Amino acid sequence: MNMSLQRKIEKITGAILKMNVLDEQGWTSEVRRIVTDDGSFLLKSSYKEKYRNWLREEARVLQKLNKTPIIPVPDYFGLIEEEDSDHLIMSFEEGMSLTAALKKSSSLAERISLIRSFGSFLQQFHEKEPLESLKSEGDWLEGQLKQAQNYVEKGQTGAGLALLNQLMTNKPAPVKQTMIHGDCTTDNVFVIDGEVQLFIDVAGMTVGDPRYDESLAIRDFITNPEYVKAFYEGYTRYRVTKEEFQYFDEGLYEFF
Repeated sequence: MNMSLQRKIEKITGAILKMNVLDEQGWTSEVRRIVTDDGSFLLKSSYKEKYRNWLREEARVLQKLNKTPIIPVPDYFGLIEEEDSDHLIMSFEEGMSLTAALKKSSSLAERISLIRSFGSFLQQFHEKEPLESLKSEGDWLEGQLKQAQNYVEKGQTGAGLALLNQLMTNKPAPVKQTMIHGDCTTDNVFVIDGEVQLFIDVAGMTVGDPRYDESLAIRDFITNPEYVKAFYEGYTRYRVTKEEFQYFDEGLYEFF
């Protein structure tokens, strides 16, 4: 890290005493823990255009949510935009992703409990009254398909036009929109004290189709009946059909 960037960070966090790259990293950014006299912070840095856009959007979402703290997310402290990179500073939260917690778990009963808590956590989120600040103009799915087309045209996705055309002509019947995380995988929810209690990576949080969240939530254990059963013991409001799961997870998510 160059000294110019470090000085900009320290204007927000205070003098850096220690900084280390975290073992658990995302695909789109580099993540570090910063320790200062004022406490610990998380520094998330992105370098490619697509991921820098996502990071800036995550900063905007966190700013909105910190003003109305009814959704559990990290606290926002600042965004530093450089010529070739962007850097988001937020609170460091003690805990781990659900993905890591499931790997670390030593018993089936513990894994079942974790997945059930994930379902319950997501259900509570989907049943909250949508925040006005998260609503966007137009239809959410149409917006996602347009963004997918943009990624295809720019060569920023491995998915192609054939799949996109299929999604455009076979859209599922609409359902009541709710607040959604927008990338609700086991990587992007945080386990604290044995339960899922926090959303991370919230760039896609908006008002949209809850079946998208639900499909991504179960994608990593869709072939494990016990895990799926546990999830739906917590998430009782709706169960996606096979066709809906394929549309959202195996179709739309391929572009993102």
